[in-house]
Amino acid sequence: MAGYMVCWPQDRWKQVKKAGDTGPIKVIYGSIHARMPTIASIKVGDVVFVVTYMQKHLYAVARLPVNRREAAFDYTMRELGTHHSALPPKGVVMEMRYAQGGTFFSSWDCKSYNCREAVPEGLTVIPLSEQIEKPHLEHQNPFNCCSQWAVWGEEGSSIEPRQLPDEVLPDLRFGYPKSKEKPLKFTPNGSVLSSSLTATRRMSEETFAIFEALFS
Repeated sequence: MAGYMVCWPQDRWKQVKKAGDTGPIKVIYGSIHARMPTIASIKVGDVVFVVTYMQKHLYAVARLPVNRREAAFDYTMRELGTHHSALPPKGVVMEMRYAQGGTFFSSWDCKSYNCREAVPEGLTVIPLSEQIEKPHLEHQNPFNCCSQWAVWGEEGSSIEPRQLPDEVLPDLRFGYPKSKEKPLKFTPNGSVLSSSLTATRRMSEETFAIFEALFS
């Protein structure tokens, strides 16, 4: 079992807070973009801590023990009813609706077709009639396009800010194995550099223990 840290940007945290979503946390996504970085290294049995950085303080907002790992597309279609811009698997074509009305068909490889008849044979078409939004919590919406993986579980914590003491931040270490562990980076005025947070980071055993203590 390993501990991982992923970061919600401030605007994402504000969205979750505005929606009144206090959890429990159910899912964490990873994408092909830096804003919502890949979580390919996270495995079943690991524990993921979601953090956010506000006013020069680091907060752990949720803890999720991972029970399942699957394609984000499969999770969103099953749990949310629609794909929410998750990457479709190879061979899948989604019927989509234009903002101004009318429909088109979008394939996994970014090709577009104006009508059902134009879609090549052998591809699986998911019509709008099978894309019905289901009730869900705000944090279950991927906050960036092209989500690739979803890790989820049923033992997630509440979603609320839990501040890490400022004095422990320089002691936090991330990386694997131990010989490659590195601390967070700071600006001259003491702020954590955003580059230290815009990645999925594996925690050292000592850092894992510090985070666990916030949820005990």
